[in-house]
Amino acid sequence: MDKIHSDSQTDLSTELSTDLSTELRIVSLIPSATEIVAKLGYGQYLVGRSHECDFPAFVKTLPICTEPKFNPVGTSSQIHERVTELLASALSVYRVNVDLLTQLRPTHIITQAQCEVCAVSLSDVEQAVTDLASTGDRPIQIVSLQPNRLADVWADMERVAAALASIKPITPAPAIIQKLQSRLPATDTASDSESDSETVRPKVVCPKVVCPKVVCPKVVCIEWTDPLMAAGNWVPELVALAGGTDSCGKAGEHSDWMSWETLTAADPDIIIVMPCGYDMDQTRQATQDLSQHPAWTTLTAVKTGRVYLTDGNQYFNRPGPRLVDSYEILAEIIQQKEINACRHPVGWEQF
Repeated sequence: MDKIHSDSQTDLSTELSTDLSTELRIVSLIPSATEIVAKLGYGQYLVGRSHECDFPAFVKTLPICTEPKFNPVGTSSQIHERVTELLASALSVYRVNVDLLTQLRPTHIITQAQCEVCAVSLSDVEQAVTDLASTGDRPIQIVSLQPNRLADVWADMERVAAALASIKPITPAPAIIQKLQSRLPATDTASDSESDSETVRPKVVCPKVVCPKVVCPKVVCIEWTDPLMAAGNWVPELVALAGGTDSCGKAGEHSDWMSWETLTAADPDIIIVMPCGYDMDQTRQATQDLSQHPAWTTLTAVKTGRVYLTDGNQYFNRPGPRLVDSYEILAEIIQQKEINACRHPVGWEQF
């Protein structure tokens, strides 16, 4: 693999001297895109990453092209206040290192337009590209991902593959996507009339093999703990595939804030905590803080011991190939049994 290995972010000229002739040079500015690039077989052509990209492990050696404009250390409430203050001032949450991008000379930059809080915004990337010096005689191609549902994730994988294959074809994306989908329960398909896309989306149903009595447990997935946020987008679909009924999240819609009154009214059978950007240690602390609320002990899931912590940062918050692992985590939690003998039951624990 012809990767860049450097401990310095200030002078990459030596390391880059042997790589500038590479016809495909990819910078990924969001973890899910990095995982998509690697899954499609283009990992060796990654030359830069975001500060949050950490999977597969080899990407940790790549130059870091972004940084947050806020202090990411603190409680859920403190981080929320810092991010909200930036957004209220019409400021970007993250910064792009244009000087570094100039040295990396990418042919492709992959970013997202789904959430300004999750990663560098599309407008910031477009401005950075405008500021860059010309990369040979080929303009930099920006590939922007905007997943809202599972079908959008597959479509994003195909979009990335098409953009990269125009320079260097590798494995056809459909075969890779089909292998991932084979790990999910079979679903009915139906077109979404409300979408501008012609993509055929799976119509999520509660699998009868999972819920023989057609009574699926009520599930609430918490994407932020202070203030409370219910996970939306692809998460309710994954919950349904795993055999549950999402009581607060809405499939295909952005995650939304919810009150404690809403949570207590839903009174879920299962609570799954998956804070955006939090690893297991951070999730443990956030859930411990959450459990101090007076209404916490009144919830059925708490009374029956069915509160679970997950590594949202590595799984649920990343709309890429490992959403299949996220489904299996949910199925292990909801069905309380092994789902995939080839997968070690990692990424979650009981609270």
